[in-house]
Amino acid sequence: MTYQPFLTEGTGRPARWLVTCDHATNTVPPFVNGGTLGLAEADMERHIAYDVGADGVARELARQLDAPYIGTNFSRLVIDPNRGEDDPTLLMKLYDGTIIPGNRHADEAERERRLNRCYRPYHTALARLAARRDDTVIVSVHSFTRQLHGRPPRPWHLGILYAADERLTRPLIGRLREEPGLCVGENEPYGGHLPGDAIARHAIAHERPNVLLELRNDLIETEEQQREWARRLAPILQEAAERAGV
Repeated sequence: MTYQPFLTEGTGRPARWLVTCDHATNTVPPFVNGGTLGLAEADMERHIAYDVGADGVARELARQLDAPYIGTNFSRLVIDPNRGEDDPTLLMKLYDGTIIPGNRHADEAERERRLNRCYRPYHTALARLAARRDDTVIVSVHSFTRQLHGRPPRPWHLGILYAADERLTRPLIGRLREEPGLCVGENEPYGGHLPGDAIARHAIAHERPNVLLELRNDLIETEEQQREWARRLAPILQEAAERAGV
């Protein structure tokens, strides 16, 4: 079976929303060190390899919004699609205290091969889906670990990230903070977007309304939790878009 660097679902769905998952899987393609990065299975199941639980949320959210979904089919440790091509963290050799053996000796030629086989096909497909309508709204679904190595626990249930475009994020944060018992981070646990990342490339550069959702991964471990969060978030996103007038 031919390796496919991205996965899609519902590409014919009519809604203006487009749901993406940049770190959907922990797959290491067979052409990268024979399909391994030299890490223990337990490490490949951690947040360093992919956004745990995010893909299930993204797929169900797309269904609830009647929108297309696209996600990656390669680990962020193979090459990170949510970084610009000139970003020094594009191909990580050390992440959250863990050395990535399969990347230690990756040279410029290997970096270019992974860009051509994984990164660029994903972005080409994402660009095509985003351009299918003139009024596309992009929702990018990510997850974060509750606690990084040697750091204090993170209290947020979810975070909303933004930088240059606040049209949708500002009313969405306001709407989420109306939800009882929900701890919402604003540009937490990270700040805004990075130059050349997926939102910058496919939303901000084209003036498309957008939001990046960061869900704490211990809250979306099971398929049921993922479905529950997606079903909770879908109407909230719709309400926020109405409030924003986008």
